Amino acid sequence: MAVLKTEVVSVRVPPDIKAALLAAAEAERRSQASMLEVMVLDYCKSHGVKVADTHSSGQASGRTRRS
Repeated sequence: MAVLKTEVVSVRVPPDIKAALLAAAEAERRSQASMLEVMVLDYCKSHGVKVADTHSSGQASGRTRRS
């Protein structure tokens, strides 16, 4: 598999938003970066925002929640 380049995104959020991201990531057994990717892609899909399918091997959009 080819190594894909990634971009760095640095944002400041209130502590409760960071805690929510961490809780969501833990619930899904994902990293915070992976959870954020899933959230952004889900938002775009549900709001009709077109996104090029260039993210890492479709991993984020193809996964389902684990029980």
